Amino acid sequence: MITLEVRRREFLTPGFVSVTLGGPGVRDLVVAGNDQAVRLFFPREAQTALRMPTVSNEAWMAQLMVMPKSARPWVRNLTIRRARPADDEIDIEFAVHADSPLSSWVRRVEPGDPAGIFDMGTMYRRPEHAQGQLLVGDETALPAILSILDGTPPSLATEVYLEVASAADVRSVEAPAGVRIHWFGRDDAALRPGTLVLDAVRGAALPAGDFYTWVAGESRLATTVRRHLVNDRGVPKRDISFFGYWRLGWSTPG
Repeated sequence: MITLEVRRREFLTPGFVSVTLGGPGVRDLVVAGNDQAVRLFFPREAQTALRMPTVSNEAWMAQLMVMPKSARPWVRNLTIRRARPADDEIDIEFAVHADSPLSSWVRRVEPGDPAGIFDMGTMYRRPEHAQGQLLVGDETALPAILSILDGTPPSLATEVYLEVASAADVRSVEAPAGVRIHWFGRDDAALRPGTLVLDAVRGAALPAGDFYTWVAGESRLATTVRRHLVNDRGVPKRDISFFGYWRLGWSTPG
């Protein structure tokens, strides 16, 4: 369990915010890959301090749930966008929406406010035989995908399909030479998240030869992309990593 504090906040687009967390505890974080995931602990609105679990193993959840709600922090799963151990800093990008606990915290947070992280490791597992890769996600997967691209060699042919809540959230990205990014702005509140990028993948020309797929976002998007690639495209299951970050209509328990 690593306790940090907010150092900076930057609004990147109407729907994305970057928060820099810092402190000596960053030196205890072992970054194993480009999609390094963490549990983020942050105070509820009425709390003046952050009370973190004290155990650095899976017993942390039981410890958290026995805390009174007045002292219990919120906790959410996120990806580190960048880590700078020499500066004792990490950046985390947030897709903000409506008035969720996380989005409300990101909007009100100020330098010096406390936050904590617990390392969850990485999920990106490109096999050695892959000659290319396919990265697919909605707005919740955008920070992880951009971080993966930071570590992608220029020689690896990469097709990226990204859906964001609005065309206003499409941004310029510095990517390796072999990367092509296809953006899709939803802009229709009635449209199920993931619909546009799923349709695009179904009609896409996939990377030639053996390729690795990493797909994340809304649960149905992740499972449907995997099913399409396996059943309709003949892609081996072993070459696909898929993750349901969230599920439409379900809220994350606090």
